[in-house]
Amino acid sequence: MSEPESHSQLQPPSEPQSQNGLQPAPEPEPNHEPNPQPETKPEPEPVAEQQVESQEPTQSEPESGSKPDPVVTDVVDLKETAIHSNDAGNVSSPQPQLKKDEGSRTFTMRELLHGLKNDSEPEREDVSSPYSQDSQQQQHIDQNNAAMDLINSVVGVDEEGRSRQRILTFAARRYAASIERNPEDYDALYNWALVLQESADNVSPDSTSPSKDALLEEACKKYDEATRLCPTLHDAYYNWAIAISDRAKMRGRTKEAEELWKQATGNYVKAVQLNWNSPQALNNWGLALQELSAIVPAREKQKIVRTAISKFRAAIQLQFDFHRAIYNLGTVLYGLAEDTLRTGGSVNVQEVSPNELYSQSAIYIAAAHALKPNYSVYSSALRLVRSMLPLPHLKVGYLTAPPAGALVAPHNDWKRSEFFLDHEKLQQVPRGEQRQSSQSLSTRSDTVNGDKKTIKVEIADIVSVSACADLTLPPGAGLCIDTVHGSVYLVADSWESLDGWLDAIRLVYTIYVRGKSDVLAGIITG
Repeated sequence: MSEPESHSQLQPPSEPQSQNGLQPAPEPEPNHEPNPQPETKPEPEPVAEQQVESQEPTQSEPESGSKPDPVVTDVVDLKETAIHSNDAGNVSSPQPQLKKDEGSRTFTMRELLHGLKNDSEPEREDVSSPYSQDSQQQQHIDQNNAAMDLINSVVGVDEEGRSRQRILTFAARRYAASIERNPEDYDALYNWALVLQESADNVSPDSTSPSKDALLEEACKKYDEATRLCPTLHDAYYNWAIAISDRAKMRGRTKEAEELWKQATGNYVKAVQLNWNSPQALNNWGLALQELSAIVPAREKQKIVRTAISKFRAAIQLQFDFHRAIYNLGTVLYGLAEDTLRTGGSVNVQEVSPNELYSQSAIYIAAAHALKPNYSVYSSALRLVRSMLPLPHLKVGYLTAPPAGALVAPHNDWKRSEFFLDHEKLQQVPRGEQRQSSQSLSTRSDTVNGDKKTIKVEIADIVSVSACADLTLPPGAGLCIDTVHGSVYLVADSWESLDGWLDAIRLVYTIYVRGKSDVLAGIITG
C-alpha cells in the first residue's frame, strides 16, 4: 500500500515496527512492518478469488486481496492485503483483473473481454428505442460521452496494457450503447463501472490525462446509479467500496480521505448485509477500518480498531485457510499492541496486555506463513515477530479444566491450569510444573505419562472446535473440542481469551489438514 506509516493502515507489505523502535523499511526491503493485505489484487499465484464475475449476484474474492489482498496488500495480498491496488510481496498475475466479489458471477471479466474481442463492431444504439425520450436520452448521451472521453484517453504502460485497454474501450462502447437504449439497464451500468475501474489501473503513474482519480470517480457514479436501480446488487457495493478506497489512498491522512474511508466502510456494510457469506468483503471491510483508524482522533481509534479485528476474525471463521485475513488480523493486533504501549498500558484490567497482544499477533502471522510459506511478505513479518511467540510452543495460557478422564465433574473439581498448544497437540501442563517457564515446558511435555494425569488433545483427532454454554460447565466462556475419541470441555478466563484459543486451535488444525504442519513445526521449534 502506500504511504501511511501506521500499522493499522492498508499498506504495501512492510514489517511491523518492533517494540525496540524498528522502523518500517521501504517495500523492497526485507524487513517491514506487517501491513494489511487487501482482497482485490492478484497474488503471486492466480486464485479463484481473483476472478470477476458477471452481474448476477454471487460473491468471492481474489486472494490477492490486495486491491482488495487492494490486504497484507497484495491487495488482498499485501499490496496489500488491504483494500488496495498495490500488492507488496506479491507477484501480479499476467493480466490485471477486475475487482469483483467472486462468488456471485457466472463468468470472469477475462472471458467477457475475450468474447468482446471476437466481436467486430460495437452495436449501434437504436435511436428510435422506446427509452430514448429527448431530454433523458440527451442527458445519458452527455454522461456517456464524458466517460468515453476518459476511457479513450487511457494509454497502457506497456504493449500488454495497451492491448487490454483497447478491449476495455471496446467493451465501454457496448455498455454505453446499451444504456442509451435503456437507461435503466443496471447490468450495463455495473459492467461499465468495472471497465472504468479497470482502466484506472491501466493509467501510467506519470500520466495526467486522464487521472486515475477521475476514472475511479466516474466508476463510483456508475455503481451509485446501478445500486439505485437494483438495491440488492451486492457485487456493485463491494467493487464500489474498492474504488472509493483507492481514491482515499491517494489522499493520505486528510479529512477528505477520512470521509472516503467512511463511505467505503458503509458500502462494505451493505455488501455484507446482502451477501453475508463473503470472507473477502469482511477482510476488505476490516482493512478500510484499519485505514480509517489511522486518521480519526485518538479517542475514536480504539473502537474502530476493535471493530476491524472483529471483521478479520469473522472472515477467518467463514474460511479458516484465508491467509490474507489471518495475516491482516496479525498486523492489526500488532498495531494495537504498539498503541497500547505508547499510551502507557491497558486502559482497564479487563483489557489484554501489550505483551499478550504481541504474542497473539505473532500467532496469526506464523499461521499465515505456514499456509503460504512462499509469500515473502509473511516471511519478513514473521522474522520480526517470531521471538514474541512462547517458543517452542505456538500458544501458552490458562484454561479451567475438569479432572483428567472425567467428562462431567462437580464445578468445585474443575481447576484453572496451564495449557500449551503446538503443531501436534493441545496439552495440559502437569500440576507440579505449572510455574515453570515456557522454555522448560518443552523439555517436560514429552515426559507426561499416565502417572501424571493430564488432558491431551491430538490435533489429528479433532473433529470440530466451538464455543459452548452448558449447565454442566462452570460459569464462563465454554470451549468444546470434539474428537474421534469423544468431547473435551474447557472454560476460558474470558470471552476474549476464548476467541484467541478458538482461533489458534482451528488454525493449527487447518494447517494440519492442508499438509503444512512441518512448516509450523519449523517456525516454533526452530
